[in-house]
Amino acid sequence: MGQRELPAVPDDYTGLFVKQRLRSGLTIFAYFTAIGLLLWGYRYLEYAANRVQVSPIGPFINEVVTGAWMAALLFPLVARFARRFPIGRTNWMTRLPLHGGALVLYSLAHTSLLWGLRNALYPLFGLRRYDYGVMVARYPMEFSHDVITYAVIVSILYLFDSHVRAAQLEAKLTQARLDNLRLQLQPHFLFNALNTISSVVYEDPRKADAMIAGLSDLLRATITDSESQMVPLDREAETLQLYLEIMRQRFEDRLNIDVRIAPEVRRALVPHLLLQPLVENSIRHGTNPHSNAVTVTVTADRDGANTRLRIRDFGRGLPKGPLRRGTGISNTVERLRELYGAAHTLEFKNCEDGGLAVTVGIPYRT
Repeated sequence: MGQRELPAVPDDYTGLFVKQRLRSGLTIFAYFTAIGLLLWGYRYLEYAANRVQVSPIGPFINEVVTGAWMAALLFPLVARFARRFPIGRTNWMTRLPLHGGALVLYSLAHTSLLWGLRNALYPLFGLRRYDYGVMVARYPMEFSHDVITYAVIVSILYLFDSHVRAAQLEAKLTQARLDNLRLQLQPHFLFNALNTISSVVYEDPRKADAMIAGLSDLLRATITDSESQMVPLDREAETLQLYLEIMRQRFEDRLNIDVRIAPEVRRALVPHLLLQPLVENSIRHGTNPHSNAVTVTVTADRDGANTRLRIRDFGRGLPKGPLRRGTGISNTVERLRELYGAAHTLEFKNCEDGGLAVTVGIPYRT
């Protein structure tokens, strides 16, 4: 039996990974460089304040090139060790000695790099020979600085990782809430559709059979998009048309639906099954009291930075008093709040010539 070949990693993923690592490395380098420049400015101005004539190159080599940049060079090793052996409430007695040993190694490496590079760079820039003093005393002296550096690096790293974990947990919780809302919506819509079919199954079996076939197509479409919170608006419109085909079988000539989607928003992303509960609500409550017909218009266009959706019927409109929301409308309100927060609008408004208009505004994204 031959070895199973692993799938190759796509070039675009490899390129993205390399870019992310490069961006992270440059960010870390920039932070250490900024700290080094601050220390260099302080050191050089200290010489100037004491009326000591020195070249700015010497302090620059000491504070930036060897001090900050060498700390940046050792940063990945410290970060990997700190993440490999995290310090917690239950293990700090065993982990602190490990980090103490790592700190000693870090300080030895950092101080050795300072000594070696300064001895090499000073002659290259025309400076006098660098004298680092007695190394037996220099290592303990630099150790005190490295304790602060190591502690700051590890502390910031743990704070950053904690923030990332909290953000990931919040994102997972939000996704779980959205999935739950979507799962609630699909059985509710199916229950209503089956009720509609059952109302005609004995009166007109042929019509009921056509409605069941339409429901099958609609369920197939919703299952296809079931893993997606967001779909393009033209795809959402296709799903809505499948639902309307079922409703047309029931209402026949009494149902008039006009769906108009502007070309510029056809690829705009909208929540999956956003239109269906809103249109269903208009069909259920939008019967014209004079003609007994149900007329609903659905329009979608671009409104500045937003995608605007409007569902309009010509029924009795909203009664006075608090707005009563069924499962579909309540679910839609919660989904929009979870997905967009304050960046969306949802308005229910009675029209002057009768009927209700529901207007949804969400950020335009493709």
